[in-house]
Amino acid sequence: MCSVRKTVVTAAIAALLLVLTMACTPSDESNAKDRPSAGAGDGGRQGPTSDEELEEWRNGGWKDWDEDHWPRGAADFINPFIDNLWDADRLRDADRTPDDEQKPEIPPDDDGTTDPQPSPVEAQRLDTPYHDASPATGKLLFDMPDGQAVCSGTVVSDPARPGRSNLVWTAGHCVHAGAEGGWYRNVIFVPSFNDTGLTGSALQSATEEQLAPYGTWWATEAATSQQWMDGGGETSQTSSAYPYDFAVVEVTDPDSSKSLEETIGASVPVWFDAPTSADIDSVDARGYPAAAPYDGYGYEQYHCSDDPVRLSLDAAAPTMHQVGCTMTAGSSGGGWLTRRPDGKTALVSNTSIGPLDDDGWLAGPHLGAEAEEVFDGVRE
Repeated sequence: MCSVRKTVVTAAIAALLLVLTMACTPSDESNAKDRPSAGAGDGGRQGPTSDEELEEWRNGGWKDWDEDHWPRGAADFINPFIDNLWDADRLRDADRTPDDEQKPEIPPDDDGTTDPQPSPVEAQRLDTPYHDASPATGKLLFDMPDGQAVCSGTVVSDPARPGRSNLVWTAGHCVHAGAEGGWYRNVIFVPSFNDTGLTGSALQSATEEQLAPYGTWWATEAATSQQWMDGGGETSQTSSAYPYDFAVVEVTDPDSSKSLEETIGASVPVWFDAPTSADIDSVDARGYPAAAPYDGYGYEQYHCSDDPVRLSLDAAAPTMHQVGCTMTAGSSGGGWLTRRPDGKTALVSNTSIGPLDDDGWLAGPHLGAEAEEVFDGVRE
């Protein structure tokens, strides 16, 4: 879940779901400092395209969130590199958790597609350095209209570039505001954020290099599902968007000639069309929870291991995976890892929603044909 917007869902089965939203930006290895990834879809609303517009954007023009200046179409993602924007203070202080609520209806489970709610599983902090314990996991940071926000993400393998992937998997609500908004801005990915687990005064005086030891990776391209763009967000009254709450971003470090995977030495493959929850023995959900009872900022990385069960929000949409876990907002977008029959660890889902009360569970989408299409669209 990400530590941005709280999206509440009420149901006849008395469940309260919390959608944790954050965003990311796209990436490009060539000329990433100067070329935004821009499109002209959705009525031509787009960001800077000329050198003059780029300069204006970098000097604060990106703070204009007026509807006419907030690109939202599938081809309209923009994320021009702004030198020194994400300094140590910004990396440390991003903490947005807006209170906006949405209440889509969850239909009663009349066809046996939802299992009993799993028992809570207490999240455990991973050992430091995080790079040794969970090298493919990192933190997403970005700007939304209400300020800086945070999510989690996972470096995933790129079949077209073995060993040199620049792809990060996260939640759709971590990159796009949904039906009533557009793409978030200044999206970066920080692998192994706060790698040594600094706390207290050491954390408050930490340098950018300590918080981001493997660099700050700017998104140059991003994609999420059309279902999320059309039906997700703060004012949506349907639950059909949540099973499609996934996204992929391509990233680059303007200060490095290496790929993300080469830099951190790890990635995990995505397991598309994996079995349903009943046929997956166990998953390990990872991320940087921020909302209470955590530190409010998502400085430390946690995980939960549990056997997934089924959660159906919409009879016409894919059934989601659900696990017991006490992680909160900030962990949105974090990867769910499992072992495939061939023995390899793979990403099978990402954190999308969780409870507002003390029930202690998370749910994530099943990654089917729509997710694979989003993935292929970014990497091709």
